[in-house]
Amino acid sequence: MLISAVLPCYNEEENLPPLYERLARVAAAAGGEWEFVFVDDHSTDRTPQVLRELAARDPRVKSVRFSRNFGSHAALAAGMAYCTGDAAVILAADGQDPPEDIPLMTAKWREGFDVVWAVRAGHTDPWYSRLPSMLYWTLLRRLALPNTPPAGADMLLVDRKVMDVVNAITETNSTTLGLILWSGFEQACVNYTKQARMHGRSKWTLGRKIKFAIDSLVSFSYVPIRLMSYLGVAVSTVGFLVAFGLIVQGALHAALPSGWTGVLAVLLVLGGVQMMMLGMLGEYLWRALDETRARPRYIVASTVGVAPKGLGRP
Repeated sequence: MLISAVLPCYNEEENLPPLYERLARVAAAAGGEWEFVFVDDHSTDRTPQVLRELAARDPRVKSVRFSRNFGSHAALAAGMAYCTGDAAVILAADGQDPPEDIPLMTAKWREGFDVVWAVRAGHTDPWYSRLPSMLYWTLLRRLALPNTPPAGADMLLVDRKVMDVVNAITETNSTTLGLILWSGFEQACVNYTKQARMHGRSKWTLGRKIKFAIDSLVSFSYVPIRLMSYLGVAVSTVGFLVAFGLIVQGALHAALPSGWTGVLAVLLVLGGVQMMMLGMLGEYLWRALDETRARPRYIVASTVGVAPKGLGRP
């Protein structure tokens, strides 16, 4: 059986050679057929040259380069579309996901599981950098995809039939990991320790994290829309109660409250609630509009070791 290692990368020229050596050692110890598919998300350093050099040394190394930066989840989708393995192990190209744990995942796969998540049992990052990730995975599990691993996972193995299903989905503004969870195949977990980056800094900026979280919730949950309905009912109920109280006060000839401070506060609160609701609706409407355009999720500029497939998935 052929095992594919799929590695999205962006400006990882220093990390690629040592990571390749680690992958090669794992493949040699495990035996069987392997391929290493690197998806270059339009790096601006020497990443393309390094990948060509590695491919010249080892025909198992293959690479796909985007025409521009499309994001890590588009790179994951491209990796699953271009790899040819019976199963694919998806891991980061910065060395944080240890290739040495791949045999644990393939062992679970051979037991019959279609998706194997490497769940973080330990970290080298400080707590304040882990907090947003913990919050994201908790919200995703509670509000959108209940089969999400409780502690979150970045490294995973997927069977060929799972890849075929995800490759056939044409959504543009979605997350690849979310689609794998949504597909509902049999899954298992193994524990691993997320390691420190070998070189360089993370390109996973706060803006990218926020977009990723919004895409996940909007793509797989109706909770934001339902929250708008509940909030509208709650604000309306409060308004009716206040109005009823004023009517009762007037009927009893009691002194009615006067002044513009209370009115201004009410207007500001209602205005803020309305703008928030419009923003939520805008997130759904924008994604619906983007899907109707049917633009490709990524565009491949060049490949090494694999035949190009045009624009990529629509």
